[in-house]
Amino acid sequence: MARSILTNGPSSAATLAERLELTPAAVRRHLDHLLDEGLVESREERVYGPRGRGRPAKVFVLTDTGRHAFHQAYDDLATTAMRFIAAAGGDQAVTEFARQRVAEVELRYRELLAQAPEGKKAETLAQALTADGYAASTAEAGHGAQLCQHHCPVAHVAEQFPQLCEAETEVFSRLLGKHVQRLATIAHGDGVCTTHIPGAAPAGPVSDGESARTAR
Repeated sequence: MARSILTNGPSSAATLAERLELTPAAVRRHLDHLLDEGLVESREERVYGPRGRGRPAKVFVLTDTGRHAFHQAYDDLATTAMRFIAAAGGDQAVTEFARQRVAEVELRYRELLAQAPEGKKAETLAQALTADGYAASTAEAGHGAQLCQHHCPVAHVAEQFPQLCEAETEVFSRLLGKHVQRLATIAHGDGVCTTHIPGAAPAGPVSDGESARTAR
């Protein structure tokens, strides 16, 4: 269940029951256990744009402890290295490192997106990100789309060095040929890294499971 929340982002108990084909009572037992272990927490669903009537839905998200359970083993080493870079060269050195880090990824993704139809580029980007461990998906959002990354392998490092997020956002803009806007990040305490992509929205939600592996 924790992996389902990691892969799909903040999820209500009803959504989890449907996704995992479990009874509401079984989901509640699992969630209670995860809550007791400090692996998940509940919060009001975050809504972008006009909010409908009624109370916001309650969703469950992974805590820092929960995310640690999913292979974030090198945070301390990475953070120490970033601090050394910052001490030796200042913020500009950190920015240059962040851009260099995503340069190779940009080249690889650019080849994939070049082969994708114009209306499928955001979906293709999400598939590529998922294949690299970011559990990404796309969804309609007004006059555009939202690219959602439900997992970030460098979240704890990016919390101290936002240049990593900024460099990634710059890459998304270049790859999609549009000025995208980062709305939320896991590094800043949000449940999902959310990027708004202006323009035509995809036909519907994008699967981030098996389809992701076809992006390689």
